[in-house]
Amino acid sequence: MKKLFFLLFFLSLTVTKAQDYFPTDSGVKTAENTTFAFTNATIYVTPTEVIKKGTLLIKDGKVVSVGKSVKIPKGTSTTDLEGKTIYPSFIDIYSDFGISKPKRSSSNSRSTQYDASREGYYWNDHIRPDTNPIESFNFDNKKAKELLEAGFGAVNTHLQDGIIRGNGLLIALNPNSSNAYRILDTKSAQYLSFNKSVQSRQAYPGSRMGAMALLRQVYNDADWYAKGNMKNKDMALEALNSNKNLIQIFETGNHLDAVRADKVGDEFSIQYTIVGSGDEYERIADIKGTNANFIIPIDFSNAYDVSNPLLAQQISLQDMRKWNQEPSNLSVLSKNGVNFALTTHKLKSVKSFHKNLQKAIKYGFDKEKALAALTTIPANIIGNSSLGNLKTGSYANFIITSGDIFDAKTTLFENWVQGNKNVVNDIDVKDISGTYMLSVNNKSYDLIISGEGAKQKASIKSGEDKIKSTFSFKDDWIAINLNEDGNYTRMTGKIINDANVMQGTAYDSEANETSWSASKKVAKEETKEEDEDDDKKEKEEDVLTVLPVSYPNIGFGNFTQPKSETILIKNVTVWTSEDAGILENTDVILKDGKIAEIGKNLKARNAVEVDGTGKHLTAGIVDEHSHIATSAVNEGGQNSSAEVTIEDVVDPTDINIYRNISGGTTSAQILHGSANPIGGRSAILKLKWGENADNMIYNNSPKFIKFALGENVKQSRSSNGVRFPQTRMGVEQMFTDYFTRAKEYEAKKKSGKPYRKDAEMETLVEILNGERFISCHSYVQSEINMLMKVADKMGFKINTFTHILEGYKVADKMVEHGVGGSTFSDWWAYKYEVNDAIPFNAAIMHNAGVTVAINSDDREMSRRLNQEAAKTMKYGGMSELEAWKTVTINPAKLLHIDDKVGSIKVGKDADVVLWSDYPMSIYAKVEKTIIDGKVFFDRTEDAKKREAIKQEKSILINMMLKEKMGGGKTKAPMIRKDRNFECDTLEELKN
Repeated sequence: MKKLFFLLFFLSLTVTKAQDYFPTDSGVKTAENTTFAFTNATIYVTPTEVIKKGTLLIKDGKVVSVGKSVKIPKGTSTTDLEGKTIYPSFIDIYSDFGISKPKRSSSNSRSTQYDASREGYYWNDHIRPDTNPIESFNFDNKKAKELLEAGFGAVNTHLQDGIIRGNGLLIALNPNSSNAYRILDTKSAQYLSFNKSVQSRQAYPGSRMGAMALLRQVYNDADWYAKGNMKNKDMALEALNSNKNLIQIFETGNHLDAVRADKVGDEFSIQYTIVGSGDEYERIADIKGTNANFIIPIDFSNAYDVSNPLLAQQISLQDMRKWNQEPSNLSVLSKNGVNFALTTHKLKSVKSFHKNLQKAIKYGFDKEKALAALTTIPANIIGNSSLGNLKTGSYANFIITSGDIFDAKTTLFENWVQGNKNVVNDIDVKDISGTYMLSVNNKSYDLIISGEGAKQKASIKSGEDKIKSTFSFKDDWIAINLNEDGNYTRMTGKIINDANVMQGTAYDSEANETSWSASKKVAKEETKEEDEDDDKKEKEEDVLTVLPVSYPNIGFGNFTQPKSETILIKNVTVWTSEDAGILENTDVILKDGKIAEIGKNLKARNAVEVDGTGKHLTAGIVDEHSHIATSAVNEGGQNSSAEVTIEDVVDPTDINIYRNISGGTTSAQILHGSANPIGGRSAILKLKWGENADNMIYNNSPKFIKFALGENVKQSRSSNGVRFPQTRMGVEQMFTDYFTRAKEYEAKKKSGKPYRKDAEMETLVEILNGERFISCHSYVQSEINMLMKVADKMGFKINTFTHILEGYKVADKMVEHGVGGSTFSDWWAYKYEVNDAIPFNAAIMHNAGVTVAINSDDREMSRRLNQEAAKTMKYGGMSELEAWKTVTINPAKLLHIDDKVGSIKVGKDADVVLWSDYPMSIYAKVEKTIIDGKVFFDRTEDAKKREAIKQEKSILINMMLKEKMGGGKTKAPMIRKDRNFECDTLEELKN
């Protein structure tokens, strides 16, 4: 197949332009004159080097000379470009030009595919560095025409499919040549993404964290392979190693993914060039912190149709803001020193590129930077100094315009690529702008023509009334159609003299033929003055308002981040969750992010004083089992996903963080789900609303991993599950097998012999060595016993059984093993394996000596854990102190963070909550939530935020109404669904 392709490839060379060493048997062999000079033009050699009244000399597709005093050789074809401007043609380095999109893999089987389908390649089908797009490249003349008309002269194209996608092709958009000349580089870059290939149904990875883990393993395996340690041949790894010195271009879907991609690259000393998404302005400091080059699309949203007030109120502030703020993205990136190129990627039509770019310039993006982002910067990113400039020796890729390329009124006349002319608009179109007296059918009208070149347009008036009409002017021919209340007149004609007098033939609605004429009525200079007045009026009317960005950029986000301060809380009832118990009428000082003093009649200089009279102060609630603040919960593509970590996909934009701190929860373990027996690693977070993901993760965080038992892992409710294990017996054997392999792996690692680094095995070895703790999803007594026995046999410990609804049956054995229990307060009978659950479970385990916590596993319950704790007093008679410990110090102990949080004790982190009432009362409300001595929730401020959201939405609705009334495009209102991640959630968040 490859041989056939290359045969056809070289045969195609003779179609348009034969190579100079090919024989000619069809006639006399002659050489074309390829020397051209363009004089008297304003020439942008680069965005910063501009020559006025300059000359550009090109020959054989390259720039020979450029300057004010260029010597023009005899026989040169010379064009006077007085009043015209020359720019380097643009470059798009993220494209799929000429590459057919692969078809989605189809199969009659309903079973999930777990193994790779390609033999001789990597074990995962979504790793495809061996993809070579030249095998399927077909120059697309239609697409090329669109790009040429937009000013582009070269594209970097590739097959947009898979996680590692193979190399790119650098293509000159030269329809007058052959692939032998226009393919400038057959290995211009290597492309990557987090998206799976549509050519395979292989399940893994099924999440963003899975894709990140897979990339890490691929890089480790490529290094292992390069050292000659693999017995088999792997053509994917060979290709990856072959491409490792290419520019690495990584496509991302949002600003969170951009930072995630950069994180993976940094771990392997790879600096990706990142394809952004247009929302970088939301976290510009994080984007700048990547130190990456970016490729930015300019696909702006349309306003929502908010004419229906009932539908309008359903639109989230987040989505409304996007429409208002995203045109400022390029300006924000530029002003913050982020180096970026522009791309047509994501645009439905290339024709909207200039319109969107003009909008971005209107929003503050500098024109010089815009030109650089289309020329020198993309050229530098791909390492090709022959493109993006008009220096001597560069490709003769340039555009000729009537003026400023970023002005909507400017006409692009020609786009030269490799010294070949492509006409976009006739450069010799006559300027006929002005006001004319039009006479037809014994009536007179005002014909007002404005614009330049091919962009000349007209309107027709009868007195002060505007007449519906159409107008076109091409090749000196004029066509006008009038519609006066259903009476149509069609006119065609030509300009007959230098005074632009027009004459021609007209036909009325009855097809009666007559003549028409038009002669200039007002001097052209006066028309220009009118145009200037109109421009001034437009600028006055169109005052831009870009609303400020909050962190996160949704309703209730912070416009400024809380600062640590000294806080003195006076005369409050303190629930210590320590041996000191409950202290009445007590003062607490928070300083430098720590609990500094506890006592009576305390004083602190320059402190913010809070009156706690009649109120209660507790440690922040700790949720041992949560699934908020993450972009994904499960990686279910394999029966073990120990290689993945929730830390990779922490999502600080989740509104449930704010809702949790409004309910007093300050820390949470964000667990992997229960899709497989050995799940992924956890993220333990401080719920610092408005901070980025890294700042929310505990410093020196204890290491945890999720295990699971029961119906979920054996796919009891799956219609197409065929993955091992399918029974509870199989689950036991899987644990035994994996830990046996982990011991063998560690033994080899310690032996000093070469070993293949395996992230999955590394994690299990950490468990064996007591360096990583297990939280295990569990329900049934028999399975709980089974896992403790496996752990004892293999030499590791279970840290926590979570859910553990039959814990009351095995509490004595749990104490013997040393495992804690994190359970629901009163959930039962919601599926078969919880039929034996009872609400007395927590109290029975506690009385047996188990460290017991009450967890949520639910975004709503996690904001009301104070009430869940109270239920242990109702069911089982736990004391109020012990009940409160189930949501404070006990979960902190289970998470090994009790030295920092979980109780009010001098020296611990200042993570405290001020309640309006008895904290386990249904009437208690959180008044302040303080984390590290910073107030992240304040009920008074919350009321202000709610009013601010209402006012901001009102402003945005008025803006959108104005946009619609002004003729702008709108789209139907969209209701953003609230996320609800739980243990068995397989879907990934789509931002």
